Amino acid sequence: MPDNKQNAFDYDVVVVGGGPAGSTAATLLAQHGHSVLLLESGKHPRFHIGESMLPFSEPVLQRLGIDWSEGNQFKSGAVFIDEATDQRMYFPLSVYRKTYQLERGPFDQVLFKNAAAHGVETHEEEKVLEVDCQPEGVEIISDKAQYRCRYLVDATGRSALMGKKGKTIDRIENLGKFAVYTHFEKIQPGEEADELFRSGSIYVPVVDIGWLWIIPISGRRLSVGLVVQKERPKDCEVEELLRRYLAASPILQRLLEGAEQYAPIRVEADFSYSNQSRYGLRYACCGDAAGFLDPVFSSGVFLAFTSAARIADRIHEGLHEGREADPLLHAEDDEAYQLGFNTMRLFVERFYQSNIVHNLFFEADRQPDLKDQIARLLSGDLWAENNALQQNLLAGRRPNEKLNLS
Repeated sequence: MPDNKQNAFDYDVVVVGGGPAGSTAATLLAQHGHSVLLLESGKHPRFHIGESMLPFSEPVLQRLGIDWSEGNQFKSGAVFIDEATDQRMYFPLSVYRKTYQLERGPFDQVLFKNAAAHGVETHEEEKVLEVDCQPEGVEIISDKAQYRCRYLVDATGRSALMGKKGKTIDRIENLGKFAVYTHFEKIQPGEEADELFRSGSIYVPVVDIGWLWIIPISGRRLSVGLVVQKERPKDCEVEELLRRYLAASPILQRLLEGAEQYAPIRVEADFSYSNQSRYGLRYACCGDAAGFLDPVFSSGVFLAFTSAARIADRIHEGLHEGREADPLLHAEDDEAYQLGFNTMRLFVERFYQSNIVHNLFFEADRQPDLKDQIARLLSGDLWAENNALQQNLLAGRRPNEKLNLS
């Protein structure tokens, strides 16, 4: 391994962005024995949407030494609902591995502090202004200091530091356009509410302009939101649009009776995209900096964990072997990333374009193999070789065509 002092490196790796992807990459690199600086432009705990986790994130959490069950709501599965036809379908998710619904602010802070506990130098409220990746090293200028390192990890989320620097962000236009959401507390006792918190399942009612999410979190609280895929009605503002769809949902009317809204209504725009340059000379992108998808299948944090772990392990290998200047260092791993990302992208596309909920999900009870294949994808089991539904999605087959489930 090259001598850092001789080459005047401040750190082996600088990770920019202290969310799940950045904290994961930094922690694992520190576990590998490297000197790591983790820069976060905000201050923890900071609000972030995305409370619903996928079970196949669990192996990464185990590597991090994090017990994500502590203080969080167990999640047994996902329920897709059409209230107009009174149809619903439950998919069990915590079968092969367990998962939870959690409040992102405190959870992201736990991950960030865990990085520090593993030897990562962590800075909050420090924003990176410029990055220059050269064959000899990486120069970084923040609003507080300058650094030189052997490798850069871009985990800046939808700020997409390297993607915007290289103008390599491609919008994915045919998914959700924006989300509007809020949180409620003091959910009153009742058969439906009690069952929701007992199971911890996420409810996904489909509506005419997109879909709603109903996510139970600890303390008998609910995260509730609307993702809009079509053009929003011109006769109301975004906040009123959410109120209109909450009022039109019988399930939500029952769940929210006597509850109190405890958070402002927020809006997330600039939805799905892919970064076409996810790695290069002495840098790699993970999490939302590599790509972001409509949240209907809750893939965001899962892809952050898995991409960050994959990148950290490969950087360790490159640093150990002195190959960190190879711009193709992550080429092999990127194929695995694309398999997972594209599977979820095509799955979400079918959700919108092919009415997959009615044409496939509501029919799944008649085909146990199909139900299991759907549940595995919804769980994040994206790198198995025997999922016929995944193979059909990647081959471009429509869900309402006859599927080869053998």
